[in-house]
Amino acid sequence: AINIVNGNDDAATKYLQSHTTNDLVKQFRPLIDESLNKVNATKYWSEIMNTYNKIPLVQKVNPDLGDYVTRKAIDGLFVKIAHEEKEIRQNPAARTSELLKKVFGK
Repeated sequence: AINIVNGNDDAATKYLQSHTTNDLVKQFRPLIDESLNKVNATKYWSEIMNTYNKIPLVQKVNPDLGDYVTRKAIDGLFVKIAHEEKEIRQNPAARTSELLKKVFGK
């Protein structure tokens, strides 16, 4: 806990990310799959991405659209959390609860 409080601007986010990502994937994935299937987004994705991935020197893309979108969504979630964490650490006005004021009000 001390390392998180005294750590980098994203120390708490990194900790949270390393301990919750797998559970978040399990929770997000069914909802994302359902949404993708409603609009037939997965219909050709795997075929196209598998073909694309055979091109030499290209950055490989996950051919599983549900997994790809889920992981990108979770990555985006942690980008937003890291932004908020940095703001809380650097701006006393962003510490809107007594707990945040106590923890980060050095």
